[in-house]
Amino acid sequence: MNGKTLITAILVILGGFLALKIIGVALGTIIFFLFPFILMGLGYIGMKNDKTFIGGILFAIGLIMLLSKLSGMIYLLAAIALIVWGVSLLMRKKNVY
Repeated sequence: MNGKTLITAILVILGGFLALKIIGVALGTIIFFLFPFILMGLGYIGMKNDKTFIGGILFAIGLIMLLSKLSGMIYLLAAIALIVWGVSLLMRKKNVY
């Protein structure tokens, strides 16, 4: 990467961060949600490079962090699944012989 390309990339990234701040999205919020994926990616790279122990630990920590951040959505999906299952049991026709 030459100097012009690096400066251009930095300017684009800075402009994007400023635009996000104007819109109302803070950089901390984005990193808060991306950090588990970053850890999982680093863990995957570590496992591919024969560092399975460290890579596995990083991947597991990232996965646990991701599940904790998505727990509200998981609970909502479980509640919807239980409601659908209950309604399907109520709507099932009883076979009388």
